[in-house]
Amino acid sequence: MNTKQMEYVITLAKTGNFNRAAEKLYISQPTLTYQIMVLEKEVGFRIFDRSGKGASLTPAGEQLVTTLGNVLTEIKTAIEQGQNFAARYREDIRIVQPIRSALYFLPRAMLKMQEEHPDISVTPGFDWYHGIDAFLKGEYDICFAFREDVIHIPDIQLHPLFDSRIYLVTELDDPLAQKDLICEKDLADRTLMVGGPSQGPLRQVQRRVVQLTGCRYFNSESHDMSLTYVASHRGIVLSPGFLDDHTGAFAWTPFDCPETIPCVLCTHKEDHRSSVMDFVAILQDCYRKLRDFPV
Repeated sequence: MNTKQMEYVITLAKTGNFNRAAEKLYISQPTLTYQIMVLEKEVGFRIFDRSGKGASLTPAGEQLVTTLGNVLTEIKTAIEQGQNFAARYREDIRIVQPIRSALYFLPRAMLKMQEEHPDISVTPGFDWYHGIDAFLKGEYDICFAFREDVIHIPDIQLHPLFDSRIYLVTELDDPLAQKDLICEKDLADRTLMVGGPSQGPLRQVQRRVVQLTGCRYFNSESHDMSLTYVASHRGIVLSPGFLDDHTGAFAWTPFDCPETIPCVLCTHKEDHRSSVMDFVAILQDCYRKLRDFPV
């Protein structure tokens, strides 16, 4: 079924008459009759009941016409949006990241890109589990990733961005939140959440803390679950700084350890567009100028 056939059905439903509908559509009545017959054969049910008085919708036809009206509206809106985009921008750069907080300076970089290249758009995407796969399939031009996850992938180029430190996340009124730096011994009598989608360096720190302090621990499946447990007094969690959304709802205190999580931007090796490289450079510059920003 194509959009013209959709319009044929909707127009005939409104007029209830093949001749009047054909006039509105600027086609012949036999052409309209034939197209409706072809369409009914395609969908497998009668859309209209024919009579000497004209054509009326069957119950199934009424359902179909309602849906087709919504579909046509969405298609027209999509075309209009595309036309507006094409009139303003000559290119769109798509960037994917696992979570909004991962690239805290993305909005700032987008504004800078808009100032320097007003005819280029940047569209962000968010996908924790399938972002890299979508990037490799060509659905995105740039991908935020952890270096250990992508270092061995061929045909991509890595651009260093920042090394994310590890923090202890607690409630604001937790005694540990009053410290400037958390040590392993500070966690000896506490309950620590481990597991989830933790990166290699973080898992290493978790294991070392549990082994050296003998602290209580339990598994948490995700960062959001861990924050929920922190808020409900069930435990505390070690987390990479890139997960901090900077809302001030929790205390993020630096943890004393040498491990960091190197974060990079990935581009396709065959993509030599200057616009993509310019945007990568803008993002890198945002983090380079603000080295004291907690990540």
